[in-house]
Amino acid sequence: MTEQRPTIRLRPKAEARAIRHGFPWVFADELVMDRRTRAIAPGTVAILEDAERRAMGLVAVNPNSRIVARMLDRDPQAQIDEDWFAERLTRAMQLRQKLYDTPHYRLVHAEADGLPGVVIDRFGAAAVIQPNAAWAEIRVDALARALVRVTGVETIIRNGTGRARALEGLAEETTILRGQVDGPVPVPMNGATYMADLTGGQKTGLFYDQRDNHAFAARLARGGRVLDVFSHVGGFALAALAGGAEHALAVDSSAPALDLACQGASASGFADRFQTRKGDAFAVMEALTGEGASFDLVVCDPPAFAPSRQALDSGLRAYERVARLAAPLVGRGGWLVLCSCSHAADLAQFRAACTRGIGRGGRRAQLIHTGFAGPDHPQLPQLAESGYLKALFFRLD
Repeated sequence: MTEQRPTIRLRPKAEARAIRHGFPWVFADELVMDRRTRAIAPGTVAILEDAERRAMGLVAVNPNSRIVARMLDRDPQAQIDEDWFAERLTRAMQLRQKLYDTPHYRLVHAEADGLPGVVIDRFGAAAVIQPNAAWAEIRVDALARALVRVTGVETIIRNGTGRARALEGLAEETTILRGQVDGPVPVPMNGATYMADLTGGQKTGLFYDQRDNHAFAARLARGGRVLDVFSHVGGFALAALAGGAEHALAVDSSAPALDLACQGASASGFADRFQTRKGDAFAVMEALTGEGASFDLVVCDPPAFAPSRQALDSGLRAYERVARLAAPLVGRGGWLVLCSCSHAADLAQFRAACTRGIGRGGRRAQLIHTGFAGPDHPQLPQLAESGYLKALFFRLD
């Protein structure tokens, strides 16, 4: 029996064309926000109509969010149930199986995979779900059942942390939905073994988005000394060592992350070429300069300094400062890799900030490569936010 669904309607001057052409969000100022619409419970599935009352599809509604409606299905009669989730997950997994000969990847990249606000990373027989929107939070059990059906995973962790959930009015909590987690999970990638903390680590426990950039940096690091700043669990450092780097130093403010990095270095067989240094990244880079340190490859992969437009100016100044402090640590003819995961800072703005910083650091640079997130993080062309990651590879004079 088809459930009775509420209806929400676009204002007469709202841009219905963008939604028909694939833009997945509807903001509060585009909708008729009457008392009835404001009373809809967060996470409710509703029918979206244009100003002429023509049905445009099914949306997930949260009147308390800046994004009031997220497009789920163009068919207004679709049932958002376990079978619906299974169809979306099957399509997502078929793409990843084409890309990788390993069960370690991002399985669902939110809107780009037709599951708005949902991130799922797979770690072999385990998976971590981030239901970052109210509609997915309410239906996480059906999503988990479909995930088992499609992938055969035995353990599922629901990671309920992060800024996106706060914007949706959701509580922060992490729970194990099924199976068990006995400790860090080893993840083979780019010839190294990474240790992912699926219940207490950052995000889902590992950053798959940098996989291709790790590999490119590893080519540059052959036979050289590497400094990996904001290293987390050893991202660039371990890949560089697997690719033939002579030595790597990982810097991070998190002792648990550096401990996992050490475990990964040991599991990979190059603990004797790997060191860590705990501390504030800016302070450590200043200290290394004072010590006269020099590296053949320096990588800085900080957290999002500009997570919103309001933080853009301060974020760009922070990226410039990173570049200014990192540049003097690169030996002559060496390489500097600067990364940003801030969707509010576009590529041109980020590149300009990095270039200013390198110049203020007393160096000249050639930009040799620009990297993005791997293909298991597909972009929705209509949604710039889905293409958040930028990695700039410079050769310094």
